Amino acid sequence: MSFEFIKKLPTPAEIQDEYPLPASLAALKAKRDKEIRDVITGASNKFLVIVGPCSADNETAVCDYVERLGKLSEKVEDKLVLIPRIYTNKPRTTGEGYKGIASQPDPEKKPDFLAGLIAMRKMQIHAMEASGLTAADEMLYPENWQYVDDILSYVAIGARSVEDQQHRLTVSGFDVPAGMKNPTSGDFSVMLNSVYAAQQAHSFIYRGWEVNTDGNPLSHTVLRGAVNKYGRSIPNYHYEDLNTLLTLYNERELHNPACIIDTNHNNSNKQFKQQIRIAKEVMHSRKLNPDIHGLVKGLMIESYIEEGAQKIGDGIYGKSITDPCLGWADTERLIFDIAEYE
Repeated sequence: MSFEFIKKLPTPAEIQDEYPLPASLAALKAKRDKEIRDVITGASNKFLVIVGPCSADNETAVCDYVERLGKLSEKVEDKLVLIPRIYTNKPRTTGEGYKGIASQPDPEKKPDFLAGLIAMRKMQIHAMEASGLTAADEMLYPENWQYVDDILSYVAIGARSVEDQQHRLTVSGFDVPAGMKNPTSGDFSVMLNSVYAAQQAHSFIYRGWEVNTDGNPLSHTVLRGAVNKYGRSIPNYHYEDLNTLLTLYNERELHNPACIIDTNHNNSNKQFKQQIRIAKEVMHSRKLNPDIHGLVKGLMIESYIEEGAQKIGDGIYGKSITDPCLGWADTERLIFDIAEYE
């Protein structure tokens, strides 16, 4: 075999026992979960803003950022629900590059999965303590979900994972909203099939167990742009795209029709400053059409303390080591602008 088995990792229960969530933070999560759930179901008219670094690479800088976000949240909480984007697993198009703190807690050193799982959990708990907010992460590896299932309030399923059966089945056992992104091809039907699958009950094998799930009625769509056959970005956040998605939702029997718009990735062609314009266009589309207003429940924005990106080893505090992000000043201004639309 070409597999080299290094060491057996602790189970999720063992990691949770060693690094438990304090009762006060468990109560915070329950409160936040309801607040976010109510937006997805339409019980609340608030708007979600899932915002934060492309990759959460450094606990100190991430918690500094999230603490700022917590203070900002207090100023807009009558209109917006801010969800820190604390992404601890980073998908790579070619399989090369930094894959996130969960596998590589020090970006300048070799992978260490045990240290990574601990670092991931400690950072998420620290962020909750610092901000009074609960976070979103991407579920890149379904088997990792139980390491953080008592912490996260929102989960994204990426464009390269959304067609994968194990991702869909695992989401069907969540009790928090899960955003299913359109695949890189941009196919809306694939995305909606994933939402449908995640909303159904399933029986399958998970972490060595035979399991049953009840289905997740909070699973929904995320538009993140696409790539054409020439490798060029195709945005899908425009008014016409939202109308098309609304029509497709109306043709299907799905619980809680909802969509989040990812303002970066192929929607912006990774031109991070364009996120400001894209966010405002989406808000304008919601204002023009009450049906689109009811469908589009939030935005995803990539943002950090310092704008842009750096190479690993440059050592600039609070600056992305993966995709370029908005800086804090632009982020704060944009969040106030979004609140004004509501």
